[in-house]
Amino acid sequence: MVNINYLQSGASSTTNQLGMRQMQAKAYEARDKRFVLLKAPPASGKSRAMMFVALDKLKHQGIKRVVVAVPEKSIGRSFGNTVLTKGTEFHSDWKVVPYYNLCDTDNEKDKVQRFKEFFQTDSQANILVCTHATLRFGLAELDDEACNDTLFGIDEFHHTSADVNNGLGENIRRIMNNSNAHIFAMTGSYFRGDGVPVLRAEDELRFHPVTFDYYEQLNGYKHLKSLGLGYSFYQGHYITALHQVLDTNKKTIIHIPSVQSRAAGAVDKYHQVKQIIDLCGTTIGHDYDKGITLVRTKEGKELKIVDLVEDDAKKRNTVYGFLQNLKSANDVDIIIALGTAKEGFDWEWCEHCLTIGVRGSLTEVVQIIGRCTRDSEGKEHAQFTNLIAAPDATQDDVTNAINDMLKAITASLLMEQVMAPSWNFKTRKEEAEGGHHERDIVVEGLKPLSTARSKQIVTEQLNDLKATVLQDPLIAKALSGDTPPEVINKVIIPKIIQETYPDLTPEENEEVRQRFVLEMMMNGKEEKRDSEGNRLIKLTNLFVNINDLSINLIDSINPFQRAYEVMSKQLTAPVLKVIQNTIADKKLNMSIEEAVILYKGPYQEYKKKHTEAPSLNHPDPKIRRLAQAINVIKNFKIRKEMGLDYESSIKKGK
Repeated sequence: MVNINYLQSGASSTTNQLGMRQMQAKAYEARDKRFVLLKAPPASGKSRAMMFVALDKLKHQGIKRVVVAVPEKSIGRSFGNTVLTKGTEFHSDWKVVPYYNLCDTDNEKDKVQRFKEFFQTDSQANILVCTHATLRFGLAELDDEACNDTLFGIDEFHHTSADVNNGLGENIRRIMNNSNAHIFAMTGSYFRGDGVPVLRAEDELRFHPVTFDYYEQLNGYKHLKSLGLGYSFYQGHYITALHQVLDTNKKTIIHIPSVQSRAAGAVDKYHQVKQIIDLCGTTIGHDYDKGITLVRTKEGKELKIVDLVEDDAKKRNTVYGFLQNLKSANDVDIIIALGTAKEGFDWEWCEHCLTIGVRGSLTEVVQIIGRCTRDSEGKEHAQFTNLIAAPDATQDDVTNAINDMLKAITASLLMEQVMAPSWNFKTRKEEAEGGHHERDIVVEGLKPLSTARSKQIVTEQLNDLKATVLQDPLIAKALSGDTPPEVINKVIIPKIIQETYPDLTPEENEEVRQRFVLEMMMNGKEEKRDSEGNRLIKLTNLFVNINDLSINLIDSINPFQRAYEVMSKQLTAPVLKVIQNTIADKKLNMSIEEAVILYKGPYQEYKKKHTEAPSLNHPDPKIRRLAQAINVIKNFKIRKEMGLDYESSIKKGK
C-alpha cells in the first residue's frame, strides 16, 4: 500500500472572482487559442473549465455553436445546466436545451437527426451534448463547411479513438484541416500512449497544451489528506476474499471483472452482483424510484446499494437520473459497476475504489483512482485497492512487479512518462565517432539514423511509439494468435509506424522500426503463462519497466487468504516531490554547468518580466528549459547536502 499525504492548502479548490478554480483559471488564460489540449487529473474540474472557455468564445470570439462529445452517455451529466454567474463576475451560465442533450435519448437515428438539425436550423440553442459515437455518425452526414464557427469540446480525449477505431480521430483531423472550427480537448490521462492516439504527431503540435499537475491539485485540497494504493491477492474465486478488503463503512465503488474474464470465472455478472449484496448483509427492500437496494449489515447498519451492472435501459436510466441529483453523502453507500463509473463519473463522497481483476491499461487504473480523489467535507482519506488472483510466479517476482506498478502509478499521477527506459543502439561507425556509453549497444547491420526526423523519433518519442504499438488492435490480435514474428516485425509494426508518423519516408520508417524492435527485445520479457494473476507481471514487463527509478515502496508482505498482500512504505508529500524531481532529472539531460549558465543569464531576465516561476509544463520550450535549470540546481543542492555525488546519484536513481 502507498499512502500519499497532502498539505491541504486549499489553493486548488479556492475560486477567483470569476468563480474559477486554479486549474480552470489556467485553462481560461488560453481561451483565445484555436486548439487547446487540457491535461489535468480526474476530478479537477475540466468540464467546467471547458464551459468557461466555450462561453467566452460564444460571446467574444465569433463562435456560433458548441458541441460537447463524451465517451458514454452517463458522462454527459457533467455538462448539464450549470450556474456560473451566481456570486461571481462571470458573464454567462451554461444552458443546454433538453432537445439537444443527446445523452438523454437511446434512439441513435433520432440523435443523428437532431445533430444535423443543430447545424442546419437557426435556433436560439447554441450548445449540444452527445457521445463520441453520435459525433462521428453526425459528422458523416455533414459537409466540411457546416463545421465552421463551431467549438468542438472533446472529453476524455485519450479514450476516443480506442472506442471508435480511430474514426473520431479522422473527423478531428478533418475539422482541423477543412474548417475554421475550434477544438477544446480534455484528458485526465497524462500517461501518453495508454490508448490508441487520436492525433498524428503533426496535428498534436498544433494544439496549445495546458497542464495541471496532480500533486498540485491534491496538495491544494481543503479536506482530503491522503491517498492510498494497495494490491491484494486471493485464491479461488474473488467472492471468497472480498470481505477482507471491503469495508461497508466506507463509501465504495466496486468494479467487478469483465464478462468472461478469468477473474469473473463461470459466474455471470448478475449473480456476481447478488453475491456482493449478500456479502454486505440481508436485503430488506428496494426503492424502485431511485434504483436502490436496501441492505442491513450484521452490525445493524442500513446500506443503500446502487447496481450499475443492470442492462435494462429503463432501470439504468432511473439509476443515472437518481445519481445526477445526489444531495448528501447519506444518499448512497456502495455502487457496483462493470464498464461504467470510470472516466468522468462524479460521486464526490466516494472514499474507496475497489477494483477486481487486473486492468490492462495504466490509464484505466489512474481514471479509476480519480473517482475517489474529489475533495469532500468529512473525507480525509481516499483508497484504491486492486484485488487480484494470486499469480503462480514466485513471491519475489510478484513483489517486484507490485513495486514497479506502485512506482508507475505514483509517477503517472505526477504526469510523468514511465515507459521502459531507452537503450542507445548504434552502428559500429557511430560508436567510433561518439564514444561508448553505459547504455550503448552496438548492433551489426543496423541502419544509421540518416535524417533529423528519424533521430528525433528515436531519441525523443520511442517510449510513446512503444505504447502506441503495444495497444494497437492489430498487435493485440497478432500476439494472441499464430501470427509469425516475421509478419509482426516486417508488416504490422511498419504499418503502425507509418500511421503514427505519416511524414516518414520508407527509409526513415525502416530506421525507426529497427530501433523499436531492438528496444522491445531488450526491455520486453516474454511471458508465456497467461493466468489472470500472471497478467499483472506481464503488464509490468511490457508497460511499466521503470527499474532506473531506484525507489523501494515495499515495506512488508502480509498473509492474505491463502496468498499474500504487498504493503508499501508510506509516501509523504516531501518524498513525492523528490520522486518527481528525480524523474525530471532523468529526462532533462542537462549538466549542472548548463543549469548555472541559464540561471545567471536568461532566468534573471525572465524574473524581471514574470511573477510566477517557470514551469516544466509551459508551452514555450525556452521557459521549460529555464524550469529544468532551476530543477537541476535544486536537486544538485539536495544531493550535495545528502553527501551524494550528483552525476553518479542520477545514474543510480537516488
